[in-house]
Order: sequence, then structure tokens, then C-alpha cells
Amino acid sequence: MADAILTLNAGSSSIKFALFARNTEISRKPELVGQIDGIGAAGGQAAHLKVKDASGRVTADTDLELDGTAQSPQKAALGLLVDRLRRSDAGWHIAGVGHRIVHGAEKFSQPVVLDSAMIDTLRGFTPLAPLHQPHNLAGVDALTAALPGIPQIACFDTAFHRSQPDVAQLFALPRAITAQGVRRYGFHGLSYEYIAEALPQHVDPGVARGRVIVAHLGNGASMCAMKDLKSRASTMGFTAVDGLMMGTRTGNLDPGVLLYLMDYLKMDSKALTSLLYKESGLLGVSGISGDMRVLLESKAPEAREAIDLFCYRIVREIGSLAAALGGLDALVFTGGIGEHGAPVREQVCSQLDWLGLTLNPAANAANATKISTAGSRIDVCVIPTNEEWIIARHTAKLIG
Repeated sequence: MADAILTLNAGSSSIKFALFARNTEISRKPELVGQIDGIGAAGGQAAHLKVKDASGRVTADTDLELDGTAQSPQKAALGLLVDRLRRSDAGWHIAGVGHRIVHGAEKFSQPVVLDSAMIDTLRGFTPLAPLHQPHNLAGVDALTAALPGIPQIACFDTAFHRSQPDVAQLFALPRAITAQGVRRYGFHGLSYEYIAEALPQHVDPGVARGRVIVAHLGNGASMCAMKDLKSRASTMGFTAVDGLMMGTRTGNLDPGVLLYLMDYLKMDSKALTSLLYKESGLLGVSGISGDMRVLLESKAPEAREAIDLFCYRIVREIGSLAAALGGLDALVFTGGIGEHGAPVREQVCSQLDWLGLTLNPAANAANATKISTAGSRIDVCVIPTNEEWIIARHTAKLIG
């Protein structure tokens, strides 16, 4: 049987996974990548598994009949997945599992090997990420049951940002409150860690280690200011709803708006959570969709307004992050919109000519790696992120 590293990103109703061959060097391309959707769906609806191999060929596209009596549908789904991997033609032997864990708080700046005490510590961070942490840890519990004795590694979305100076992490709140962990953490750290690894391959090493802003644009969106390939500031703060507007999330919002909604519209925390995370952003402004692809194809003025606001907020935050860095040498787009949304990149870059940035329209339309002109003072790149590889590499290192 061939040894492999399994990476897992477990959510409330879906699980994303990838399988990497365990060689001396972990290849950036997984042997298998896939997703299980519809876990725990109401009405007895089956979960659905889709898997592709390294060539992009679909190797599985099927419903999963989960045990309806199981306490955890995630455990049932992952148990079936592990069994399929073992019975595949390659007969994969999973030597270690790497998990994306959203929150490591102030405590963790590096991945860690999980044991029962460590898992209890991470459960204690649930109030910091109540919509993500429980589901991430449910994935850990499920793999513990499916693969007893196999080492599991936690890789944190917050860890990359622990290199920020203290002043970039503070809120202007009483110290008695900030001492309880209320501070700016930043997220999408695994994506930014990959870009920090890959960027020197695409631009001059001096530029890569200089003043860089990375825009991770997708359904969730944030930006990170880097210097010496380390995080110096981020648009996301205490939660993953801060900063840029997103597919369905508000992004930056005057706290007084929340007080108004509570006092005059009588919204409670449950209603506010739904509003901030699920009903706002591109979806809320357009009233059409939270999917940028749908909005770019729409002729509705509301769709155009949502796109304009999305781009405006990116430009505003670029100005803020450039100020934190003391200038700008390179701008990198990544994430689903960042990698494929040429019109969005064009609209953003057209408003940054005051920085000496000039875009190559043909390269941008082709989603090329380098989309700035030769004479541009700012290098502009499009680099697909690879969080799974970062997790797999950390896992391989820690399991020896």
C-alpha cells in the first residue's frame, strides 16, 4: 500500500479533502482532491461525494448512504471516505491527517500534533470562532474514530498573522477586555503562507521580500500586508466577517449600525449573525447572488453596484495596507475571484495608477501569472493558492 497524507477542511455541511503521496518531498499536486456535500441534510437527503485525480479526471461522483442512526453524520461520511481510499486501486495507507483549524488564538503560531489535551485546548477557542471551530474539531473526532492511532496535525488559519506587531493586533478597548483575547487575529493564513512560499518564484527575490499586498478574493475575502514574507497587517480582525465585503458577509461595518439594529429593529444575536454572515455582502447589495460570476454576467444595475462596492472596498484597503507597509512593491491576487475574475482585477488596478501601477490588459484577460506591464512600478501577479499543500507539508514534517 502506498503511504499518503490526507488533508481535511471540515465545515458544517461539507468536507473538502485532498490526498498527497508521502514522498521525500510532498508534491504540490495532490493524487486526489474532492468534497463531500450535504452532510446532515434534512429530509433524509443523501450526502454526495465527488473526487478527481491528479489529471482532473472524475473518479467518483456518487451519493453516500449514511447511517441515519449515527450520532455524527461527519463520522459516518469520513468513515466511508477512508474505506473507499483503502479499497481504491492504489490502496492508500493514510500515514497522517492534516486539519485546517480556523482558530489558534494567541497561543499557536505553528502547526501542532493533536492529542486529547490539545483538542480540549482548541475547544476552548470555540467562543472566538463559533461558526467554524466546532465543525473543524468534529472532523478531528471523525478521523480519530476512522483511523485510530494515526497522527493528526492541526494547521491554523490564524497562525501566519502572529508575526504582526502588537499595535496591528490591538483594539481601542479597555485592557480588561483585550486581556480576554479580544484582539485582531486575521484569517486565511494558510493561503497567505502558500503565497509567501510561491512568490519568490515569480518576481525578483528582492521584490518578494519587500512590501507586498496579497488579495485573497473569494466567497470569503481578505487582504494581507507582508514584508520579508511575513504578515504585518490584515483586513480581517477578531472574526472572519471584518474587512472586505464578501459573498454574503458585510465586511467592515460601523458598530453603531449594530446598536441601531438591536435597539430599533429589535434584532437579537441570532438574527444579527444571520444578517452579517449570510444575508449581506454581494448577495445583500445586489439582491441577486453572492456569486461574482453571476453578477458579472448580469445586466441589472444592482449587480453593477455590488461589483463597484466590492472593488472600491479593495482599493480603500490597499491604500490602508500600503500605508502600514510604507509603500508597495507587489500586489498579488489569489482565491476564486482573484484567480479568475479578470474584470475585477482590471477595475481594482485601474484605480491604482497613482501608485505607478500599470496593467497589461491582454495578460490580465488570459489570467497570466504576471499581469503588470514591464514599465509598471508595482509588480502585479495572479498566483493560485494551495492551502492543502501547506497543510500536507506541515503534516509530513511533524509525523516524521
